[in-house]
Amino acid sequence: MAKVEILKSLLQEIDKKFKNKSIEVLTYIKTLEKSPQKGKLLGSIGNIVIKELRYKGFRFYFLVDGHKLKALNQDELVDLLLRFVRMSNKKYQQKIIDEIKHILRTIGPSGFE
Repeated sequence: MAKVEILKSLLQEIDKKFKNKSIEVLTYIKTLEKSPQKGKLLGSIGNIVIKELRYKGFRFYFLVDGHKLKALNQDELVDLLLRFVRMSNKKYQQKIIDEIKHILRTIGPSGFE
């Protein structure tokens, strides 16, 4: 089972945007613990893979260690960390993806604290 981590800033944004439906959104995001292969691959910077998970017109972006995702099978994904960093709607999708890539190139994964 993989571990899903959601940044505090993203949790606050989800709560603000979805209000009483935020529990449903977080439950959907947590389904990645059982099936971490879900999500659309958007690109990679070094060994970090950027993926997207869609929920009713919104996109949630998360980072994964690409080497572990490819090499390990379902039972060995115990130490895989999926870190959700941003969310957007369709209109701002490319802007957010470019922002994530910029942070990864300049600071690295620690830029999402």
